Order: sequence, then structure tokens, then C-alpha cells
Amino acid sequence: MITVTILGAGNVASHLYKAFKNAKNVTVKQWYNRTYSDISSYANDVDTIDDLAQLKDADIYIMAVSDDSIASLSRALPFENRLVAHTSGSVSIHDLDRKNQRAVFYPLQTFSKDAELDFSEVPICIEVTEKENLQLMKDLAEALGCKPYKITTEQRQTLHLSAVFINNFTNQLYRIAHEISDAKSINFDILKPLIMETARKVQDMSPYKAQTGPAKRNDKKTIKRHLKQLENEEHKAIYELLTASIKKTHGQR
Repeated sequence: MITVTILGAGNVASHLYKAFKNAKNVTVKQWYNRTYSDISSYANDVDTIDDLAQLKDADIYIMAVSDDSIASLSRALPFENRLVAHTSGSVSIHDLDRKNQRAVFYPLQTFSKDAELDFSEVPICIEVTEKENLQLMKDLAEALGCKPYKITTEQRQTLHLSAVFINNFTNQLYRIAHEISDAKSINFDILKPLIMETARKVQDMSPYKAQTGPAKRNDKKTIKRHLKQLENEEHKAIYELLTASIKKTHGQR
């Protein structure tokens, strides 16, 4: 049985708590957050605390806090030589205080508190400073039904950058499409099957091969008509930038 203490109460922390609670071989020993009201509703299910001095022994302490808080919180931990891991995609493992054994447990997924998530489909990127901790980190990931990947800090930061393009930027394009369709009283639900099919295609082929549309086929008339339709100058600039990028990728001018 792996004992885990969670530090933090954001989206990642909340989803990890639920996943650990449902895992057969994991026990959540404690849940810490400096603002107790954020975790007080779980007090009947787990030992909830807001004082670092009350932390008990655990096999691993998972810091699911903001990137800017990782270094300072790791320095504030009132113990030494225990296994402490952060969950960030962009923060170096070396930002954790050297007084403890350091690790990274990075679930590469988008997290929203109100959205259900099947953790078994979440890849876990793992990094350790002490080789003897690697198996424990793998065991923790596998206890959630996840596939663990041994990843360096540089590789993880590259994955995080790629994830921003895949998730954050794409979602912003969804928002723009929603704004454009809503302005003409069009139900956004009509576009949802296209969203799903676009995501499905790259499971079976490369994004390069999956590309379609007027920019790839250099359909100048359609591109010109689209630009004329766009009333928002920011939307127009984004359309022109992405069109130019697709044209360059696929050898169009």
C-alpha cells in the first residue's frame, strides 16, 4: 500500500485526490492546503490540514500547487530526506528543495474541477533524482491505471509546450468559432462532430496528413471570402497567420 499526502487544492489536486481514493493500492494519508476552506468539505473522508507542522509520515508528498509556489513550499516543508514530487509540466525537478528526495509526477491532461476524467487514460510523466525512487513512482502511476513514462525535465517542458498548442490554443480557436457562429444565431452544437472527428483522425494518421481545407489546397477565392466575412480584426489576423502557416507547411504560396 502506497501512502500519499497531497499538498494543494487546485484542479490537479482535486482530480488526483479522487483518483487516489479510488485506487486499490493507494491511501491518501493527508490533504494539506494553506486555505483550509478549500478542502474542509473533505474532512470526513481524509485528514485535512492547513498547518505544515501537522504533516505525518507518508511514502510520497505530491505538491499539486501553482508553478510559482513549488520552490517556496518545498523549502517550507518541516522535514528532510522524504520523497517530494511536484506535478508541473514546466518547472524543473531541481526547483524542489534539495533537503528532500525529489521527483516529478506530471499527469499530461487538461483538468477542470467540474469535468469528469478517466484517469486510466492519462499518461504520467515521471522523473526522479534518486534511481531507487523510480519504481515507486511507476507503481503509483500504475495504481491509477495510468501508463508511466520516464521523462527528463527538458522533455517534459517540451511536452508542456506542445500541450499548450494542442489544448490551450486549440480551445481558444473553439472560442473564436463559437463567437463567430453565435453572432449569426447558429447553434455551436452543429460544429461539435467536426471537433470530435478532427481529434479522432490524428489517432490514426499524422497531423500533416490529416490537414484539409482551403489553405492546404490554396483555394484563394474561399480564403478571400472568409477574410471579408470576418469583422473582428483580431480574428482576421489569426486567420491570416494560420493560413500562411498551413500554406508554408504544404508547399503553397
